[in-house]
Amino acid sequence: MTASSTRTPKGGERVESPSLTVLRPVRGELLAALTCVIVSTASSLVPLIGVVEIARLVIADGPLDSRRVWWVVAAIGGGLVVRVTFMMAGGWLSHHADIRLASALKRQLVTKLGRLPLGYFTRASSGAVKKAVNDDVQTLHHLVAHAVLEVTGAITVPVVILAYLVVVDWVMALITVVPLVLGAVGYALAMRGSEQMFMRYDAATRELGASTVEFVNGISVVKAFGRVGVAHRQFNSAADEFSTFYSTWMRMSQRGMLIMELATSPVTTLVTVGVAGLALTQAGQLTLPDLVAFLVLGLGITAPITVLGYSAQALREASQAARRVLDFVDEPELPLAHEAPALVGEQPTVTLDNVGFRYQSTAPRALAEVNLTLRSGTATAIVGPSGSGKSTLAALLARFGDPETGAVRIDGIDVRELPESVLYQKVSLVFQDPLLQRTTVRDNIRLARPDADDAEVRAAADTAQLGTRIAEMPAGLDTVVGTDVRLSGGEAQRVAIARAVMADTPILVLDEATASADPESEAQIQQALTGLLRGKTVVVIAHRLSTIRHADQIVVLDHGRIAEIGTHDELVDTGGAYAALWEDEQRQERQGNRG
Repeated sequence: MTASSTRTPKGGERVESPSLTVLRPVRGELLAALTCVIVSTASSLVPLIGVVEIARLVIADGPLDSRRVWWVVAAIGGGLVVRVTFMMAGGWLSHHADIRLASALKRQLVTKLGRLPLGYFTRASSGAVKKAVNDDVQTLHHLVAHAVLEVTGAITVPVVILAYLVVVDWVMALITVVPLVLGAVGYALAMRGSEQMFMRYDAATRELGASTVEFVNGISVVKAFGRVGVAHRQFNSAADEFSTFYSTWMRMSQRGMLIMELATSPVTTLVTVGVAGLALTQAGQLTLPDLVAFLVLGLGITAPITVLGYSAQALREASQAARRVLDFVDEPELPLAHEAPALVGEQPTVTLDNVGFRYQSTAPRALAEVNLTLRSGTATAIVGPSGSGKSTLAALLARFGDPETGAVRIDGIDVRELPESVLYQKVSLVFQDPLLQRTTVRDNIRLARPDADDAEVRAAADTAQLGTRIAEMPAGLDTVVGTDVRLSGGEAQRVAIARAVMADTPILVLDEATASADPESEAQIQQALTGLLRGKTVVVIAHRLSTIRHADQIVVLDHGRIAEIGTHDELVDTGGAYAALWEDEQRQERQGNRG
């Protein structure tokens, strides 16, 4: 491995490089594959050495030893058999190791995503997450299945040839490695400051990837608001910065690379060996048959250097990818409880005790000193301006993050003490933008209960006002979302409601469930929610106050703090922040009606 950096844990001891750490699960198979490559590469040189030996026998003075020639021919045949056998074995072992490693890493990383707190996703762009989970694992594929084997083979070739040539004539062997030494000097010149440059390269690649993802994801908004030129300039700026940096780096390294290319070229090696060999032959210090050996095999010493030079970048990229994967794995997770300290009741009460939360240690608090009781079987609406902390509060109820101060409790039990299996039997959510998987409608609905039968799925769909729409689909419940059919925002929302019906949890959090729906879909969603909410403890994050005016209590958030709390009528009579929001909504509706 070329990675020289080591990971230093809290204890301070120095441990192995990132690449070796990531490859540990498949180390045995890789070592076996490398052994096969060494044997295979060494065997591949047997025919070449055999031809040299035959040439030396033919050129040598005296009668030809035909018996020795046939022994050399047999050795050539045996070498070819060994070469093919071990080459196939090494390829199979390396690719099998690659498949096992990629599968294990992707499972581990996807599981990790589900255990990270919300704060991670606010500081990490979608491009960075994609790079760690997908691109970096793909880079490790090249490391495991190709680069390590190629480098091992490239090192084996000159070592075996040089060992043979030293036996033939050690003085001429030293002369033969002169181009190799010059090539190494050129490579060293080309790679000066490479560690810092590779770090800048990695950062520039991440920035370009993030810009690309953000531009593509936001293209509809960009076009709708006439910001195409601005968005293009932002993306082009990132691309130009990457291009400028990369061009500068290449100019810095081109002199060293030129020296390496010239020194290790076949012509340079042939001229060096030919001139020095003829001089030594005329001086009587080297025989003509021995010179043939150096002319034929000398080229093999420098030929793999180009492979090593270009593979070094692949190995460094793999080391960086391994470091990013390990950094991702090392991100602090939400602590998991394994045993419930007590049973949560069938109609639980939820309390927030002095809850404070921030997404990053240096960021302002998203919630501060929130004290709230959600009584069993009641509906609580959370309202407030954008950025007031509504969605953050909802996320904490489902333990997508842990409070910095205080606690969220269900029936007096801190949610941090509840195993996931218990918590999500009690709490379910319907988001503003529900995620639909590219699978059947059936599997999308029974996400919380994969063992549910079709009758239960259809009953949940009917409750969510989705039964008629499913009947119109090409294959009914077997219709694949995103392939056979495209669902509107309101239809997707009703699928999410059907999921919540299937989950049938006593606590339900609705995060602006009708925000993106058209009036007709909103009416259907409201009707679906009516059947879902009966007898449950409900938290509604609302942007239309008219939809929550009958809630048992309304909580008004402002800058992460509770500004007001009460019923709709109480808050309107108070004339505070809620009353102002209500009046503003009524005024907009009147203007819309006049229009």
